[in-house]
Amino acid sequence: MQKAAQLGFGAIYVSEKYGGTGLTRLDSSIIFEALSRGCVSTTAYMSIHNMCAWMIEQFGSEEQKQHWIPSLASMEKFASYCLTEPGSGSDAASLATTARCDGDFYILNGSKAFISGGGDTDLYVIMVRTGSPGPKGISCILVEKDTPGLSFGKKEKKVGWNSQPTRAVILEDCKVPVSNRLGEEGQGFNIAMQGLNGGRINIASCSLGAAQASLELAANHLKVRKQFNKPLAEFQHNQFKLAQMATNLVASRLLVRKAASSLQQNLPDAVSLCSMAKLFATDQCFDIVNQALQMHGGYGYLKDYAVQQYLRDIRVHQILEGTNEIMQLIVSRDILQN
Repeated sequence: MQKAAQLGFGAIYVSEKYGGTGLTRLDSSIIFEALSRGCVSTTAYMSIHNMCAWMIEQFGSEEQKQHWIPSLASMEKFASYCLTEPGSGSDAASLATTARCDGDFYILNGSKAFISGGGDTDLYVIMVRTGSPGPKGISCILVEKDTPGLSFGKKEKKVGWNSQPTRAVILEDCKVPVSNRLGEEGQGFNIAMQGLNGGRINIASCSLGAAQASLELAANHLKVRKQFNKPLAEFQHNQFKLAQMATNLVASRLLVRKAASSLQQNLPDAVSLCSMAKLFATDQCFDIVNQALQMHGGYGYLKDYAVQQYLRDIRVHQILEGTNEIMQLIVSRDILQN
């Protein structure tokens, strides 16, 4: 990870002023796609880490930026994003983790679920309730790993994403300075959602890399594997399937890149495009990888063959950073409001 950071992958779209690489969202999409061809799971965590670094630059105080971003950019320290709770996933605005102000400190109580890097990372960007019910009562607080009252659940056993740990983050009278708040009180939900807009492009880009690699693996397998005395590549059914897979992959890539450019320019359609890109690309890319596995026949189900790992790793992309059902709600709401 730190070797990756030396190449500039620790804070890709954070300004160089704080040690970031200063590239665009489009650059980031290309990078995450390329890295995911090697390992989706590792790249996906890097994308979350990058999202956290960007959130600190975008909403943090000058002191917070100078303190955290250089060590995140070098990956000397790692960050985790903490929004989901055992009782609030898609309904993020109903989160129940609380932060009660006590003088110059907040006292945090509650738990977060499915936290990538949980227990092994150094900084937790946590959404908490400081005010009334609903999105306007949510704030964002930075909690360091060794803070008393912060603990972690067991390491989850997952279908994929196995190069990174996932644990619950537990807060029990966790005392954090008010100066650790990111942005203003009540701004947390907005901070969380703005982070996720980019996160959706990043995760969609990770799916692109898996689909591209799987398409190439399938094509190579079809050329080599013979049935009925001829290579599988000579069967028109397989040729047509490859054509459909490649077409859907290119369509997905173009939509993801379009969304990345729109977000970079802060255009009015950015939120909707990010949701469309995440919805379309993660669905299509999973289907491409699944079809690539099918083309491998029984071999595709063996762990000796890479295609099954791509399948296991990208299945969760249709769930996290906002489920694809929620993406449809966001897109349809944008259409109906306009």
